[in-house]
Amino acid sequence: MKVLIVGSGGREHAIAASVKKSPKVDKIYCAPGNAGIGQIAECVPIGAMEFEKIVDFARQNEIDLTIVGMDDPLVGGLVDEMEAAGLKVFGPRKNAAVLEGSKAFSKDLMKKYNIPTAAYESFDDPEKALAYLETAKMPVVLKADGLALGKGVLICQNLEEAKEGVRTIMVDRKFGAAGNRMVIEEFMTGREVSVLSFVDGKTIRIMSSAQDHKRAQDGDQGLNTGGMGTFSPSPFYTKEVDAFCHKYIYQATVDAMAAEGRPFKGVIFFGLMLTKDGPRVLEYNARFGDPEAQVVLPRMKNDLVEVAEACIDGTLDRIDLQFEDNAAVCVVLASQGYPVAYEKGFPISGLERFDGEEGYYCFHAGTKQTEQGIVTNGGRVLGITAKGADLKEARANAYKATEWVTFENKYMRHDIGKAIDEA
Repeated sequence: MKVLIVGSGGREHAIAASVKKSPKVDKIYCAPGNAGIGQIAECVPIGAMEFEKIVDFARQNEIDLTIVGMDDPLVGGLVDEMEAAGLKVFGPRKNAAVLEGSKAFSKDLMKKYNIPTAAYESFDDPEKALAYLETAKMPVVLKADGLALGKGVLICQNLEEAKEGVRTIMVDRKFGAAGNRMVIEEFMTGREVSVLSFVDGKTIRIMSSAQDHKRAQDGDQGLNTGGMGTFSPSPFYTKEVDAFCHKYIYQATVDAMAAEGRPFKGVIFFGLMLTKDGPRVLEYNARFGDPEAQVVLPRMKNDLVEVAEACIDGTLDRIDLQFEDNAAVCVVLASQGYPVAYEKGFPISGLERFDGEEGYYCFHAGTKQTEQGIVTNGGRVLGITAKGADLKEARANAYKATEWVTFENKYMRHDIGKAIDEA
């Protein structure tokens, strides 16, 4: 069969690598892809938001399955347009992708269906938001309602910071239209855990847990980014936490979306906070996490194509989802200055070291193929992933592998997975 993947980052490279392992697949395309994806798939110069071109390409090339990796096309309704054209596509429809597309929607859903989350208020008027802050307990969390590349969340320690945050989001519109509306949320403390799941509208199957590192600098300092590294599984995701989440969060979310007339098919990403009062939902995403996919998918034993088809066909209850009894760590190699300003176009060397190295992966995020070779083409350039018997071994392997690759302005955090030592 022929598979088309929509997206261009490390997540899509991880998806492509998993799809390539399926004996059902003869040919992989990616729109638009990147230099790394181009080594295992045919990249086509179509942007992820060029819906008409994607539909036409899928029809003309008789694509059997399309996997939409990115949030923007999902929230924008690409799945609806492909289904209308009679094409088989993995991902939620527009009315279900709103679970990620609107923070206010997801918070209201959790309140209505008693799914544990932080207390909050929503605002579409900055003056009302500022007035609310005068009586709010600090610190608080401000969230732009819409999609903001994982960066539209501000943690404010005091009233002055919070007021400046409102101006940043709603007045200065730093995150664009995502800031038309805003959620002000109570600040929760505890360990963060990411849990991905497959959903077919009624059944949910949970993948192995992971933990992301959002801040740009060591020690969780600096600005929020799209993710600087991750590890899987999380030692803090215990059997007790899993049991609680199955009972009060996972199935409850799937049932709530169905009850709202928005049946969800695809991947639900649960961002959890393990508070002293139990697990709480921080956020939902409507697709594989990036870089969580880079540590979860390499450990999955199942055929990704078979699982995706089961989600589409409503037969996920027949799937026994299994993961390797090991661990994986991903360290993101970024361009110095990310997420604010950085230079592109630097040649990358050492990529060939990953060829044939069992348990080591180099997932391309911001790369480009040129006549001179592969060069940097983004803030997050590569995701270096390694497996190990346990998390400490995987972490050591991943950092060893980061030394294989060099490019000018190479930057990374040195404490990805350090929390493992405290587990």
